[in-house]
Parts: sequence; structure tokens; C-alpha cells
Amino acid sequence: MIAENGIGVGDRLPPETELAKALGVGRSTVREALQAWQSLGIVTRNKGAGTVLRAPITTSSLHLPIAITLEAQSLQRMLEVRRPLEADAVRLATLRATDRQRHEIMTSCYKLMDIWRSGQDWRQADHAFHATIHEATGNPLYKQLVDQLQGAFHSVYEAPLGEPMLGTDTIPLHIEMAEAICAGDADRAAELMHKITDLTGRDVEKIIGDGADA
Repeated sequence: MIAENGIGVGDRLPPETELAKALGVGRSTVREALQAWQSLGIVTRNKGAGTVLRAPITTSSLHLPIAITLEAQSLQRMLEVRRPLEADAVRLATLRATDRQRHEIMTSCYKLMDIWRSGQDWRQADHAFHATIHEATGNPLYKQLVDQLQGAFHSVYEAPLGEPMLGTDTIPLHIEMAEAICAGDADRAAELMHKITDLTGRDVEKIIGDGADA
């Protein structure tokens, strides 16, 4: 509807009641969709300005569904914000971690590797591993910010781009990063964190490319 009506970035969307009528759904459904889009940076909403489109919605691709395009754009935005946050957290954890926290980082990483090698769903273990790093920074805001970013995305996309375990190829780098943290090599640990987020970003781009070529 947005694309067909020529609504572009910076334009205001029709009111919820008009959207609900045009789309043949309840107003609560429209509100939930717009709230999800707001959390992903696709729109902004406030009482004075209404709902304003902040990311392009287009039907220019004949092969890649709009839903996949939105997922990819949302994930790329999240990774763009998360990349410096995670690298800074890793660097601080390397400098500040206590012996106990280093032990917890390695223990959680070994658990992650075991689950990954067994072919099970490793996402919860990965989250727990990164949480031990965030705790070692001594600054609770790192965990809060990353959790908010992930929560906003995964509340909408259970399996982003049809890949529930997107980024599985990055798992072997986690043990190297954990070892760098425990060895006190902050530069190496941050470099590996950058590689992890960059590889995930490339996975997103590959999926988009494969979809467009299908």
C-alpha cells in the first residue's frame, strides 16, 4: 500500500483508522504493525507529527519480496549500531575483567562451542556468552542497550531472512575472542568482534543477493 501510493521517506502515513479500513484489518492490528516498524526504525511516531516513514519501501525488485527487504534493512541497521557497542564492550571487558569473570567468559564460550558442534540451537548460549562479556565491562548499559536492540528485532522476526541461526559461521571466532579477552589482548579481542559482526552482515547481503538472482 505504501509503495502503490507513492509514500516516500519523510512522508506521513494515513491515520490508523484509514489504514485499517484500506487494508481490511482491525485498528489494533495496524497499531501493532506500526509499533513493530517503529522499534526497527522504519517509521517514527508521535502525536504531533503522526506516523512518518523513515526507511524506503519499494516494489522495484520483482524477485525479492518486500518483507525480506525490510528484514534485511532492519537487521543491517541493528548490526550497524551493535558493531561499535560490542567492540567497545569487548575492549573494556578485556581491561577490567576479574579472574572470576574471565573464568565465566571461557566457561560460557566452551558451552556455546559444544552446543554449536552438536548441531543444536546455539542462540541462547551465544546470548549468555555475550552477557558474561557485558558484565565484565562493569557498565550495565552495554547489556541493556544490546538487549534492547536484539529484543526489538527478534520480537518481529523469529527467523530473520528465513535463517533462524543466521551467523552460525561466526561461532568459531568466539573461542578466539574469549581467549584474547582472557589473555589481556584488547586490540585482538575487538578486532575479532568486528569480524563477527561483519561476517553476519555479509551473510545478510548474500541472502539478499541469492534472493534477487532466484
